[in-house]
Amino acid sequence: MMIKETSLRRDPDLRGELAFLARGCDFVLPSRFKKRLKSFQQTQIQNKPEKKPGTPLPPPAPFPSSPRPPSPVPHVNNVVSAALSINIPRFYFPEGLPDACSNHEQTLSRIEAAFLDVEDQKADIYEMGKIAKACGCPLYWKAPMFRAAGGERTGFVSAQSFITMWRKLLSNHHDDASKFICLLAKPSCSSLEQDDFIPLLQDVVDTHPGLTFLKDAPEFHSRYITTVIQRIFYTVNRSWSGKITATEIRKSNFLQTLALLEEEEDINQITDYFSYEHFYVIYCKFWELDSDHDLYISQADLSRYNDQASSNRIIERIFSGAVTRGKTVQKEGRMSYADFVWFLISEEDKRNPTSIEYWFRCMDVDGDGVLSMYELEYFYEEQCERMEAMGIEPLPFHDLLCQMLDLVKPASDGKITLRDLKRCRMAHIFYDTFFNLEKYLDHEQRDPFAVQKDVENDSPEPSDWDRFAAEEYETLVAEESAQAQFQEGFEDYETEEPPSPSEIGNKGNKIVTSSLSEKCGKLQSVDEE
Repeated sequence: MMIKETSLRRDPDLRGELAFLARGCDFVLPSRFKKRLKSFQQTQIQNKPEKKPGTPLPPPAPFPSSPRPPSPVPHVNNVVSAALSINIPRFYFPEGLPDACSNHEQTLSRIEAAFLDVEDQKADIYEMGKIAKACGCPLYWKAPMFRAAGGERTGFVSAQSFITMWRKLLSNHHDDASKFICLLAKPSCSSLEQDDFIPLLQDVVDTHPGLTFLKDAPEFHSRYITTVIQRIFYTVNRSWSGKITATEIRKSNFLQTLALLEEEEDINQITDYFSYEHFYVIYCKFWELDSDHDLYISQADLSRYNDQASSNRIIERIFSGAVTRGKTVQKEGRMSYADFVWFLISEEDKRNPTSIEYWFRCMDVDGDGVLSMYELEYFYEEQCERMEAMGIEPLPFHDLLCQMLDLVKPASDGKITLRDLKRCRMAHIFYDTFFNLEKYLDHEQRDPFAVQKDVENDSPEPSDWDRFAAEEYETLVAEESAQAQFQEGFEDYETEEPPSPSEIGNKGNKIVTSSLSEKCGKLQSVDEE
């Protein structure tokens, strides 16, 4: 390889580098040689002392147009090849990006001052709210803080033990998600399981002003807590692993929603995770299906949901263990209340990403990660049989398949992937076509332009689940009110003054609470037996 510049050709370091390239491969590519030569020249310039002003620098060497094997060079002793080290800054921070500007000592001083206002500088669970605010955390972090500092064993937390715990936490964890995981998780665990949320949610039930009426019905606190936990994992645990990581917490809105509990007294305004009205709808739907009230429903019980709108084949897939946890469903053929929460949200909101994944797992019979035409035909056969029984002429599968392929527009011919369904934004219509006859017929009667308008509408509107829960709650409360009035007679109509809206609201809460109390009382008697 010809190098015209004499000073570079005589440089022993460059000669050694050329020899290294020659030994490393049969020939030297021009692009590779240019890259190595440029790095070598930069290293040589950094290592050489600065030249006096006015000394001209040698012109850059021209690069050859075609590769040639380098001429043999004699071995030179003590030739040090330049080490090509690139300083790549750290870019992965699993515990959060450290903040150089944060003043931990100032935070610890505020905590010490907060403990001075507590008797004997020992805070119980109710006084931990002041300590949480001194730490700069939301109010409902107080229960995890209390447990992490050892308060569950002694009934209180001393200033010294809490400051020691918080100092260690600040030094190892640098963002809210990492801190929250550390406070709630079991020792030496870096993720959250379902039972880790119980102390936090029990504190919400005990202290939130929007749930004060539940104090008179402690028998179904666990039902509300179970519902909230399942909704958290349904939304946050995108990996379906059963363990929530700090990365999943960061990508979700859970911590922001938890902070809203401190500001919003009406918990029903927080539709994500914590809404009591949503819990009431889910629990009542489960109660209607659970005929023996043992907190489990069979395959026949689930098929009665929404007047048997879902096909038997999709229900069989649910009970096969495709989307349920544990072995109770597969071995005993029973679905728990926790699994029913996932089913109901997925059934009523098929636009939700988790719902799309839920039903994709059910329809993917062979588990190969794609929906083949054979699997689509398998589920559509039952839809055709049910339509024929109703006197409706079904669309031939070939014609229907053309419609669905035009709807989804899969990237590969002959198979539909999960990515295709998420991208097309019409997954709810696709799924209802194959296993929910009632909703399929509703879609068929709708104006196709209205459907397209709904898909293209990006404005923030309530989700399908929020709309369903609001409508069902109004229906259930109206039914409970009518039943209560029927039992009490017509005494309410003889009053002279009409009740105020607040009285009506209080009465509605009493009706709902009393109804749930009766249901949970029966369940409690079943558990005791």
